[in-house]
Amino acid sequence: MPTIVITGLGASTPLGGDLATTWDALVSGRSGVHRIQEDWADDLATKIAARAMVDPASKLDRVEARRLDRSTQFALVSAMEAWADAGFGLGDDNPVDRDRLLVSLASGIGGLQSLIANWDAQKDKGPRRVSPFTIPLLIANAPAANVGLKIGARAGVHAPVSACASSNEAIALASDLMRLGRADVALVGGAEAVIHPFTIAAFNQMQALSRRNDEPERASRPWDVDRDGFVMGEGGACLVLETLEHAQARGARIYGTLAGAGISADSHDMVQPDPDGYGQSLAMKRAIADTGLAVTDFVHVNAHGTSTPQGDVTEAGSVRSALGDHADEVVVTSTKLMTGHLLGAAGAIETISSLLALYHRSVPPTINLDNPEPGLGIDIAANKARPLPGGDLAALNNSFGFGGHNVCVAVTNQHATH
Repeated sequence: MPTIVITGLGASTPLGGDLATTWDALVSGRSGVHRIQEDWADDLATKIAARAMVDPASKLDRVEARRLDRSTQFALVSAMEAWADAGFGLGDDNPVDRDRLLVSLASGIGGLQSLIANWDAQKDKGPRRVSPFTIPLLIANAPAANVGLKIGARAGVHAPVSACASSNEAIALASDLMRLGRADVALVGGAEAVIHPFTIAAFNQMQALSRRNDEPERASRPWDVDRDGFVMGEGGACLVLETLEHAQARGARIYGTLAGAGISADSHDMVQPDPDGYGQSLAMKRAIADTGLAVTDFVHVNAHGTSTPQGDVTEAGSVRSALGDHADEVVVTSTKLMTGHLLGAAGAIETISSLLALYHRSVPPTINLDNPEPGLGIDIAANKARPLPGGDLAALNNSFGFGGHNVCVAVTNQHATH
């Protein structure tokens, strides 16, 4: 079975328009959450969000951008950064066998803004004002399909949809397909862009969003006793996966290894996690088993950590259940308090963060943790970055989605080159 390594990374987030800027902000503990400036937020209970720092349309051809939903724009921008970072070109400059190249790229909601905009146009001005590009704009596989078209992927183009676990499921799917021998190279990740009065109102009705409008940068606070919900973010994040043999044959720079993944389902509730955390713990245990490593090889967990009252406590317990006493030796963090919750793109940016934490041996901090929930039983990197030791290291990244979807991705720094 081939070893899968990671050779390219890209991101466009509320912390920066590229990966380098995003990573610098993460380890520095800077928040990308701000007050929404548009008038439409005035009537909403939540008036804050984590907008992307750079408009993705500004990095695309103007005509091309008009035919793409904002979520697909994020997908293309982050995918092209990852593709170039891996050392690949496009067209005649793409050396990858297209029959051995696949895309697995997710969006939890998809082109919602394009759907609403065109419905508004029909209501206000009639059906002839609906764009002929509406369906390609709004379908959930549009980010994956457009990236597949861009790089010429013919081994398959996949778009898993499992709410906030979507992009980690996309990563896990690609890894499985490559292990089965279906491809040598894969471009994977996720994108989301649904900061809109409708979605914010809908999440507010669920009591899911923070309403700390007077302190936007301090609103998201996983594991803090004063947490009151998550903050919506937007953006895209992508990784290039290769078989180790393929990467070494071309002398590629390697960030580390995609060592395994675990997937489970709670089968408990459409919105709330199972309070005993069994499904979450099962996904983590399966990911660890998939790597063939010992529990004691793991030094870091990038948690789902959304800043919701029930979710944070459940995840702390499931981490403890999966790792046992070794949980005392593992540094846990959540990066959503800086990026906002990127929904279908969350797993991808957080898998990248987990990988870079090992690569640079520094875990980004969990900022805003002023009053930790008592009795959590996990070691959180509270308010400042935490250094990691030398040697071979492994990390887990958790993503949990509405519907009870649980996906855990495991990465290591094995085979990394600098």
